[in-house]
Amino acid sequence: MSILVRLARPLSRTTTRTVLSGLSATGRRSIGSVSAIDSSIFRTLFGTDEIRKVFDDEAYIRRCVDAEAALARAQSECGVIPSKIGALITQRVQESNLDFERLRLETEIVGYPILPLVRQLSDICGEEAGKYVHWGATTQDIMDLASVLQMKEGLDIVERLLRDVIKTLRVLSEKYKDTPMAGRTHLQHALPVTFGYKCAVWLSGFQRHLERLEQLRDRTLMVQFGGAAGSLASLGNGDDGLRVRKALAKELDLTDPSITWHVARDGVAEIANFLALVGGSMGKLALDIIIMSSNELSEVAEPFVPHRGASSTMPQKRNPISSEVILAASKILRSNAGLVLDGMVADFERASGPWHLEWVAVPESFVLAVGALSQTHFALSGLSVNSKQMLENLHSTKGLIVAEAVMMGMAPYVGRQRAHDIVYEACRESIEKGSTLLECLLEKEEVTAKMDQQRLSELCDPVNYLGASSRMVDDVLAIH
Repeated sequence: MSILVRLARPLSRTTTRTVLSGLSATGRRSIGSVSAIDSSIFRTLFGTDEIRKVFDDEAYIRRCVDAEAALARAQSECGVIPSKIGALITQRVQESNLDFERLRLETEIVGYPILPLVRQLSDICGEEAGKYVHWGATTQDIMDLASVLQMKEGLDIVERLLRDVIKTLRVLSEKYKDTPMAGRTHLQHALPVTFGYKCAVWLSGFQRHLERLEQLRDRTLMVQFGGAAGSLASLGNGDDGLRVRKALAKELDLTDPSITWHVARDGVAEIANFLALVGGSMGKLALDIIIMSSNELSEVAEPFVPHRGASSTMPQKRNPISSEVILAASKILRSNAGLVLDGMVADFERASGPWHLEWVAVPESFVLAVGALSQTHFALSGLSVNSKQMLENLHSTKGLIVAEAVMMGMAPYVGRQRAHDIVYEACRESIEKGSTLLECLLEKEEVTAKMDQQRLSELCDPVNYLGASSRMVDDVLAIH
């Protein structure tokens, strides 16, 4: 399946706007929203208009109509319904309007929007074609199809933004490949690394996410057509149902599964968990930036925009707003992944409730993931990198950050454990006296008897202990 997939014979945007006139007034929240994701105040922080348009009410009903029209075309092609009916149904639903307020009210009664929708579409299509609308299908067939088509479009947006982030991280990894800084474990100096190495570690995760995305499409974007209990009995005991399902998959450019997946929700769960994985990588990156932008470190800063990150009482503040939003979004994405996993535990041939979790978690996850990817790209593309401060911080512990280097240098002479004990004692003295590690080492006869001052100075210089950092950056950059 191609990366940018196109719906086969979809309803045009102009047409569907006509079909769904009247939706926008009811379907969009204004300042009274109860969610930050949909809020008029916070919405631009947590999502984009592009992804919201994929998952809003108008888009969902449009996809339900697309599914019903595609089903009719597939059934006409397979000879299950008269050959002209599929095209006629498609034409009629394109040319007519839906009464959205009626749809909303009837959905509250029924509990699902498909029966109310089918009633309107049947009336719209007239006596001849109307009786074939929703032929042999069940509500979940159409709702799952609509959701899959939304996720398909949403994944295209995710892919584009993933590629933007990857491109930006490639630039940073290359530019700062040899820029030394302190590597930290447990928030303390561990060993020297380079900022390019750090960026390449971030990059490697996003590269794997892109690979995951390319692999999961065929596995998860499956057509849904099974009828009441998934057996396609509504189309008889022959192969009509299977032929229609295959034709429907072709119509919508989806995978034709081996069996109905009404209660086998692993595909939806995989997509939601994929978004959570991407969120996890973004959250890690954001947390690093938040800590590195603290005044005590001052190694990076988010792009400067007048008044962005400002405080109402502290004029000096320049808070890492994008990173904070990314971090919050990553937590919600992981929470939503758990909800969708819960939705997998469905009873018998039609779930009595777990399916509804997807209605909340999936659209929200896409909005959050796309919003966080946009914030990540913004933060990285204009990231201010203070390489001078990175170097100062690297030397701030007076050589302690390369204690391992000295230990490994001494080990051939006295053995690794004895070398560890010698350097450990020198480190303790350095901390207590405020002296450099080199000065403390030079006071130990056991050390100076084995190595001269020049060799010790080389071992105590952090920029000489970067290991294979640069080589690994090159290896990551070699991946396309």
